[in-house]
Amino acid sequence: MSPEPSPRIAATAQVDDGALLESGVIVWELAQVRERAIIGEGSTLGRGAYVGPGVTLGRNCKIQNYALLYEPAVLEDGVFVGPAVVFTNDLHPRAINPDGSRKSGDDWHAVGVTVRTGAAIGACSLCVAPVEIGEWALVAAGATVTRDVPAFALMVGSPARQIGWVGRSGARLVADGDDFRCPITGELYREVGGALTPVVEQTAGNG
Repeated sequence: MSPEPSPRIAATAQVDDGALLESGVIVWELAQVRERAIIGEGSTLGRGAYVGPGVTLGRNCKIQNYALLYEPAVLEDGVFVGPAVVFTNDLHPRAINPDGSRKSGDDWHAVGVTVRTGAAIGACSLCVAPVEIGEWALVAAGATVTRDVPAFALMVGSPARQIGWVGRSGARLVADGDDFRCPITGELYREVGGALTPVVEQTAGNG
């Protein structure tokens, strides 16, 4: 196997010398990657995307145009972030302190958004930290996430609410008896106590 290519960075992108870009990373025009950020192997940052100081992306993430990922966000492998998505980081946003003095970096405590493996955040969504998006969950375009999202959950609206389940393909699951099945891959899932997990189906052996 040939090694992954070196990172490819557009001339108009700004990547701090203290950031780490692993092999195969692509950074498109006008994107900005701040100090101590880590961009995992094979990930892509779209035009105008912003990755804050110390933000971590896993392998093969796709960050679309003008998404804003403020520190200390953590994205695991294979996360999709749609265009113009915003991850916040301040519970009590203010430009000034109660005494009228300008806030500095020491005057607030940053809180972050965590996105687990394979999850997808639709275009123009807002994730209000601190919040965790479970693995393979799907947040629909324009949603506002204010609470933790279960793995495989399908979330819509503002504030976001769960309306169903999705599989690893991203398709909405359909009922199959007491379980749920992906219409694309055929994978079977089972809900127990409000949590969804894949089911390993047994095949009949030859007699």
